[in-house]
Amino acid sequence: MNKRNKNKMQITIIFIGVVMSGVFLLAGCKGKQQMTMPMPEVVAIKVHTQPVVLKTELPGRTSAYRIADVRPQVSGIIQKRLFTEGSDVNEGQVLYQIDPAPFQAAVNNAKASLTRAEASLPSVKSRVERYKELLVDKAVSQQEFDDATSSLNQIEAEIQYYKAMLDTANINLGYTKITAPISGRIGMSSITDGAMVTAYQQVVLATVQQLNPIYVDVPQSTSEMLRLNRHLKTGMLDQNEASKNTVKLFLEDGTPYPLAGTLQFRDITVDPTTASVILRVVFPNPEGELLPGMFMRAVIEEGVQEKAILIPQQAILRDVKGNPMAYVVNEDKEVEIRMLNLDRAIGNQWLVTSGLEVGDRLVIEGIQKVRPGAAVKVVIYKNGKDAKSAAQNQMSGSK
Repeated sequence: MNKRNKNKMQITIIFIGVVMSGVFLLAGCKGKQQMTMPMPEVVAIKVHTQPVVLKTELPGRTSAYRIADVRPQVSGIIQKRLFTEGSDVNEGQVLYQIDPAPFQAAVNNAKASLTRAEASLPSVKSRVERYKELLVDKAVSQQEFDDATSSLNQIEAEIQYYKAMLDTANINLGYTKITAPISGRIGMSSITDGAMVTAYQQVVLATVQQLNPIYVDVPQSTSEMLRLNRHLKTGMLDQNEASKNTVKLFLEDGTPYPLAGTLQFRDITVDPTTASVILRVVFPNPEGELLPGMFMRAVIEEGVQEKAILIPQQAILRDVKGNPMAYVVNEDKEVEIRMLNLDRAIGNQWLVTSGLEVGDRLVIEGIQKVRPGAAVKVVIYKNGKDAKSAAQNQMSGSK
C-alpha cells in the first residue's frame, strides 16, 4: 500500500470516529432529556355534594286581577262624563249621567196609577163586607156578592201591578247613573257628552281594571312539569311548605321587583300549540308599577336538592355528538373520561345528575395538556382560592 492510500484510510477512520461520537453524544442528550421531561400537571377538585335550591326562570305577562266593562243598562242621552280618564275609581262611583227626565216621568206615572188603585180599594172592600152580611138575609143575590168580590180582587191585583211598575221605573231611573262595577283604574272613554247610548250595547263605554294585586301568567312546558313531579316523587327534591309557592319577579329591564308573589294555581289544560300550561302568580302592586300586558321574568322555587353535585362549567367537554363529558384522575393518577348527564346551569356551574361520584378528582385546568390514559401530576384546588394561583403555589413549593 502506497503512502497516499494509507493517508486516505486514516482520514476515513478519523471521520467515522467523529461521526459516531456525535451520534452517541446526541443519543445521550436525548435520553437525558427524556429522563428529565416533567409529568403533565393538572388542577383538580374533589367532587362533593351540597344542598342546592333549584329555581326555574320563566317568561310571563301581567294581566289585571279583575276587569269590568262599563255598559249602559237603559237607553238615553249622556248628559255628563263624571270621571277623569286614567284615574282610580271606587266601586259604585258614578261615571256617566244619562238624562233622567223620561225615567222620572215613568216613576211619577207609576206612582199616580198606584195611588188611584189604592184610593178605590177601601170602598170596594166595604161593599164586599156589606154584601156579605146582606147575603145572609138574602137582601142581595149571590151574583151581586160575587161581582163585588171580583172587583176587590181586581183592585188588589192592580195595586200589586202598579207597585211592580213603580219598582221597575225606580230601577231604570237608578240606571241613569252609570256606576263603576269594581274599584280600580279606568281607561279611555269611548263616548262624549251628548252621545246616544242604548241598553246593553256592544260598544263598551269604558273599562275598569283592578291592578292591585295583579296577575302574572307564566307558561311552563309539560316536560318541565313532568320532570318536577318526577323529582318530587323520587325524593330528589324537597319542597319547603313555607316557600314552595313564593315567586320572585324581574322587570323588562332586568330590575328585580321588590315584592314577592304567590303561586295561586296551575292550569289543568295544556295549550296544544305550545305544549305548555299556565302558572298564575299573584303579586301585590301598591304603587301601580306593574301594568297589564308587561313582559316579565318569574323565578319559581322548585325545591331543595340536598345532595347535589355542582362542577365548574370549564370542566365540561363535548364529544363529536355534543354529549357532555369530563376528565377524572383515577387512583393510578391516570386520566380517564366520564360521560355525564347534566340538569341545568346554576351560575357558573353545572348540576350533574349522573356520571360522577363523591371523592372523584375532576380535572378543571390543564385539560388541553392531557389525553385519556396519560399519567399526570394532580394539584388539588383549594376552596376559596383561584385554581391558577393554587397551582402556582403548589409548583413553587415543590421547587
